[in-house]
Amino acid sequence: MLNRHAREFFSRLFTPFARVLLKLGVSPDAVTLAGTAGVSLAALILFPLGQLFWGVVAITLFVFSDVVDGIMARLADRKGRWGSFLDSTFDRVQDNAIFLGLALWFYGGGHSPETGSLAVVCILLGNLVSYARAKAESLGYTANVGIAERAERLVSVLVVAGLCGLGLPTPFLFWTFVVLAVASVVTVIQRILAVRGQAREESSPS
Repeated sequence: MLNRHAREFFSRLFTPFARVLLKLGVSPDAVTLAGTAGVSLAALILFPLGQLFWGVVAITLFVFSDVVDGIMARLADRKGRWGSFLDSTFDRVQDNAIFLGLALWFYGGGHSPETGSLAVVCILLGNLVSYARAKAESLGYTANVGIAERAERLVSVLVVAGLCGLGLPTPFLFWTFVVLAVASVVTVIQRILAVRGQAREESSPS
């Protein structure tokens, strides 16, 4: 949902920057790797130290690499399956690092193991959401539906984490994880039903 509405705006915003990188000889894959490394290091170093606000700032700067590498691939006419595979794989690395960094904080200095456990649950459910779509597409179906796609999950948790870093009570993150967990379960169900509907149409006599 958020992906569809925001992608056109950010594509226009970052296209000049993407052109400069291509002229400098930087490849889309290099941007993907750099962005993943930046997000992961920021999440796994700053979040466990309790630096939630600055962790979010650093992650936000690097997470836009996911937009830039796609623009570069289109401009360079390198829209192949390899780039799509690499991008999708490292998206999972980034997502897991963000939630894991928050879980480590709550298990340690955040003194809220129940919130940390919910962050781990969100990791598992987020991976399940992504797997449902990937498996569907590998079988020739489409499953790009759901109320909690990647952009929604990341924006919600990063906004609340950043605000907690500025003084918002941390129980707000607990309830954010609760909402994300429920929304992820709903999204998995929506994707299962979408594929089930397509499979039925496929097997029904014409």
